[in-house]
Amino acid sequence: MGPVQVVGATVVDGSGRGPSDTADVSVTIENGRIAEPGTAGERLDAGGLTMTPGLIDAHVHLGLSSPIQPQFSFQISAAELAADIFATAGAALDAGFTTVRDTGGIDGGVVTTIAKGKVRGPRVLSCGPVQCQTGGHGYYGADWEPTELWNSHHLPGLCALSMMSGNANELRANVREAFRRGASFLKLCVTGGVVGAHDRLTDTQFTVEEIAVAVQEAAARGTYVTVHAHNNEGIRNAVEAGARCVEHGTDLDESTATLMATHEVALVPTFAVVEQLLHDTAGAGLGESTRDRVLGVRERMTEALAAAKEAGVRIGLGSDLIGPAQHRRGEELKLRAALETPMEALVAATKTNAEILGLADEVGTIAPGMRADLVLWNGNPLEDPELFADPTNAVLVLQDGRIVKDLR
Repeated sequence: MGPVQVVGATVVDGSGRGPSDTADVSVTIENGRIAEPGTAGERLDAGGLTMTPGLIDAHVHLGLSSPIQPQFSFQISAAELAADIFATAGAALDAGFTTVRDTGGIDGGVVTTIAKGKVRGPRVLSCGPVQCQTGGHGYYGADWEPTELWNSHHLPGLCALSMMSGNANELRANVREAFRRGASFLKLCVTGGVVGAHDRLTDTQFTVEEIAVAVQEAAARGTYVTVHAHNNEGIRNAVEAGARCVEHGTDLDESTATLMATHEVALVPTFAVVEQLLHDTAGAGLGESTRDRVLGVRERMTEALAAAKEAGVRIGLGSDLIGPAQHRRGEELKLRAALETPMEALVAATKTNAEILGLADEVGTIAPGMRADLVLWNGNPLEDPELFADPTNAVLVLQDGRIVKDLR
């Protein structure tokens, strides 16, 4: 197929610059990438639509696409779990997300299956199973279940939520195992969590020395560690150990934000999951105790976002949606647009997330040589960020120059 010239759209390139003047701008796609201006090609009329880069979600859990507690207690078959995972992957594309970073729950087989085009889905970077302290955040076995039985909840090639480590040597073995299974980065839980069984948000987990082991193993493979962290002590431990990114950051204060900025550690806040757990805990397949744990988190995460911005931290965007209801992934942009501006939310979900994922020379902006990951929106989401939240507004989605969704 020859070059295709997309004409008539208002182009918002992801850099933070204002929208183009539609009269002068066309974007040409050739061999899956954006061509130099002036390249001729078959015309695709996009009049009245707004073009953005393909969105990126830096915090997804494809492997948690079924009701959570039934999944962990063997009430759902492997076939149904797979069906739910692949439905969530397709829904990500439909919502305009062409790249996602899976921060725990899938095994390498899911990444490969989507990459081969056997099922619809975004480009997926995955940490495989999350690395957790024995009995820490990420362990969902019954109180009586011996830790060593937890691995029997894994389905090789499909889903593997977490691996437990009792000390630095066990952690080293587990992260090497995660890389063997296809992980492209590592995620550690260094504090308690909201969806937790055996911990509190105020707990810290793993020592600086233990986190540093994972950092060392990641560096040996040219990649990085991100951490699930809600409290400042856990974040400081992770920064000291050399982690490159913090997920959630709920209680981040001014001095810890400054420390993150000094060490060039990024932050990925996650507002959509907070809304989800406040309003539909049962829909995610979780008990009411989870809702109690999430009360107040939204307000504190909002303050943390402000502290991070003030300190100059690089701030990405992640939805962290869990359970079956993951089709409105763009809610995260709508929520962030209300706290910042729609443009800032878009840049976080494109250019900044691409930088955090290490893909800034491939995706995240509309420029010659970049992959042609593009979304054409019905209307202008910079004027009405509600558009981001409803997948039907993503009229046309292209990934590597191929049309993967078309509602024209």
